[in-house]
Amino acid sequence: MKKDILDRIQALGGDISSVKGESMAEDLCSITFKTVLYRKPIDTPWADADNQEPIESLGNFVDENIKLFQEDKEEFFQKLYEKYFTLTEEPYGQYFWHGKMFTPFKDGSPDFNEWNDMFKGDLYSFKEIYSVTNNKTTDFIHLFYGYGYPDCVYVASQDINSENPTVFATDHEEWFIEIDNEGDLESYLNTFWTKEELRIAIESVLK
Repeated sequence: MKKDILDRIQALGGDISSVKGESMAEDLCSITFKTVLYRKPIDTPWADADNQEPIESLGNFVDENIKLFQEDKEEFFQKLYEKYFTLTEEPYGQYFWHGKMFTPFKDGSPDFNEWNDMFKGDLYSFKEIYSVTNNKTTDFIHLFYGYGYPDCVYVASQDINSENPTVFATDHEEWFIEIDNEGDLESYLNTFWTKEELRIAIESVLK
């Protein structure tokens, strides 16, 4: 994979120390996180990105700790990181790094036994994914799951662009029935906040 991708993963809190550079799938599955991740707000028909909370409920946290922000910014942000940037299950719209193989087309694998017959049904279409790989029995790397929509994020392990594979997302309610192309992995990772980026955004509003 591109060095820029690994650098971004590290900036987001990922441990890339086990990456060997021999296989995209092996590298992605070797990465671990001790934090959750949050996607940056985007413009929607009902709200501009600038008018949305960077993280769900963050406004309440700021209101409750505004005096601390005014008196000691370092302590304020440390408290914020401890609340939001841990492996918390409390729903704030966060995503969790998964980094596991999903092998519904690999004969004999547990995923094959559970899903292969179902994926042959008329509801399921992998056309979008097949556009980035020459192998219609490709495995996948399940990169993220989370509280956002869509909540399951994958790349094809045999993507023809192993340096910067295409990201696909699907929601548990329409799992692999509706599949969204999220663009390349490098761009997708840039849609998440680093701690430093979030701090800059908060300070620009509270200055």
